[in-house]
Amino acid sequence: MPRRLRRVGPVEIGSARDRRSGRAGYLAACTRNDCGWSAHYATPEAAELASRSHRCTPR
Repeated sequence: MPRRLRRVGPVEIGSARDRRSGRAGYLAACTRNDCGWSAHYATPEAAELASRSHRCTPR
């Protein structure tokens, strides 16, 4: 379960482990119901940059 570090707009960033590799990193995930975007990053700076540039694309 990711630990919440910060929120940028609708995107939450938290520390997490990758399920496949077990690597520690940072997860950025959009919290809007119709979006579904998420990604795993090695640094909190990369996750924050991605969250600032994220634009929701409803499915």
